[in-house]
Amino acid sequence: MALNRDFIGRTFPPTEPYEVSRVKIREFADAIGDPSPVYRDREAAKAAGYPDVIAPPTFPIVVALAGPALIDPDLGLNYAMVVHGEQRFVYERPVRAGDEIVCTTTITQIKAIGSHEKIELRTEITTTAGELVCTAHNTIVERGA
Repeated sequence: MALNRDFIGRTFPPTEPYEVSRVKIREFADAIGDPSPVYRDREAAKAAGYPDVIAPPTFPIVVALAGPALIDPDLGLNYAMVVHGEQRFVYERPVRAGDEIVCTTTITQIKAIGSHEKIELRTEITTTAGELVCTAHNTIVERGA
């Protein structure tokens, strides 16, 4: 079944705040196999010019796809048939320990590709104070729609 084109351009309310901790950053760095000390050691991060431990560049995926956009039943997305097509991040500054971030997602495109449906999302990741940290761009493909 085709995805609901009425969702193109729809912006969803911000997610609940996510508190970025040193532990979560370290766990993510471990999961992706990146040994950089700026992801684990506050003094190493400070020596590199950061106020605290920073997160690896792909860390925002933890929160970027967790909002309500893809789970709205009216969208018609069958999660069992979803594959991740693409992602990229445009940074204003690194995510760092102590940040409280929220995500605001907009569905920017829905397009049929043969028997598949492609959905593109733009997620602005900001602090709870409103500072833009980065923008995530994600492409999700529903196979055999």
